[in-house]
Amino acid sequence: MVKFITEVVLAATCLVFAGYAYAGDQYAKSQDTGARGVEDEVPAAAKISLANGEKNWIIVDGVTRDDKTLTFAEVHIDGNGWLVLHPFEGGKPNGDKYVAASYVQSGSNKNVDINVHKGVETGEMFIVMLHRDVNQNKVLDFVFTSDTGVMDEAVFEGSTMVAHVVSAP
Repeated sequence: MVKFITEVVLAATCLVFAGYAYAGDQYAKSQDTGARGVEDEVPAAAKISLANGEKNWIIVDGVTRDDKTLTFAEVHIDGNGWLVLHPFEGGKPNGDKYVAASYVQSGSNKNVDINVHKGVETGEMFIVMLHRDVNQNKVLDFVFTSDTGVMDEAVFEGSTMVAHVVSAP
């Protein structure tokens, strides 16, 4: 039952994080081609999932914690970017803010530490995800460019956002 509730929360989170942006992109494409209207595209946003991709992934099994630092065994990103932790607030993920970020270089990154400055409680929930360093300045540009999108955008493979719900050990 807890897993089901978590999956429902994840589905809603996907819509908040990226669904509207995805639907908006699809709507813009439909206007260029004369295809269907936005009403027909909104359900496509509901198909967004959180998972690993073929070129980008986060190994979340075996996450460890040392005081305020979480360590992920492997993070693989196609292009330079960021491993980012978004908090849960009131039982729901909040993608409008982040509590920690760690720069990762293109390719495989082993034992990636991410320091949560506010501290971490055992069992505390987060969304861990990849963001692309779009302008390659090694600074997380978490500046909103739309209602749901930021400059250093979330990493997607098709309709899969490379992200997971994790519980701090």
